[in-house]
Amino acid sequence: MFGLGIPELLVIFVIALIVFGPKKLPDLGKSIGRAMAEFKKASEEFQETVRTEMKEVERSADIKEEIKQVEQIAQTAGPKTDVNEEAQPSEPVAHADAPEAEGEEKKEHV
Repeated sequence: MFGLGIPELLVIFVIALIVFGPKKLPDLGKSIGRAMAEFKKASEEFQETVRTEMKEVERSADIKEEIKQVEQIAQTAGPKTDVNEEAQPSEPVAHADAPEAEGEEKKEHV
């Protein structure tokens, strides 16, 4: 326990017997036993409360981590583009049937 052996406990018992007397010693033992039981109960309740709070913090951390992962995935995916937008060229292409640009005369081949 605290490194107390039988001889040390006997010395403590004898001192308590001298100080409190033989009539009060059993009551003192009961009081100490009740106090230790109350302390043990309070300690267990405290430990349970800490465990419960830690589980809630872990859940909260897991949710925050998942939100970060979703945001990262959304950022790496970038804005969605339409397939038709990608197929259209950025500069107009002159077709054979289309008129030439202004200032240029259309040459006829005979």
